[in-house]
Amino acid sequence: MNQSPRLSPSAVQASREVRTVIGRLRRRILRAAGAEDITFGQASVLGRLSDRPGVTASELAAAEGVRHQSMTTTVTSLAALGLVERHPDPEDGRRLLIALTPEGQRRVEVGRQARQEWLAGELQDRCTEEERRAVIAAMTVLERLTHD
Repeated sequence: MNQSPRLSPSAVQASREVRTVIGRLRRRILRAAGAEDITFGQASVLGRLSDRPGVTASELAAAEGVRHQSMTTTVTSLAALGLVERHPDPEDGRRLLIALTPEGQRRVEVGRQARQEWLAGELQDRCTEEERRAVIAAMTVLERLTHD
């Protein structure tokens, strides 16, 4: 791996460790929610739709940072599972708006609760108060990286 001379060894190591841990944590959190039948990307779309119903596939694709075609595939698979539905836009009948079905909304709520309970329980049982405060501080730093 060619390393840019301007990157410090600690930046490279932190990058590698954050990506590895977040990937593992993401998979573990999804398992805790009993979401084995959906992917992380699909779960993300469901969560986004619970916060903002009635959006187009293009809007979802932009928000998720994927191509429109990929989002269409994701929405189609979620519709096949009965978690989302598409309706014509009342203002522009050529567009389809995507929203959660009642089952989709239930899955989002149950999943959020299960994920929160699992992670909070793990942090309570496996970490000291000092370690939990360190996690909170680290999240502040990582959150800053998510803003352009």
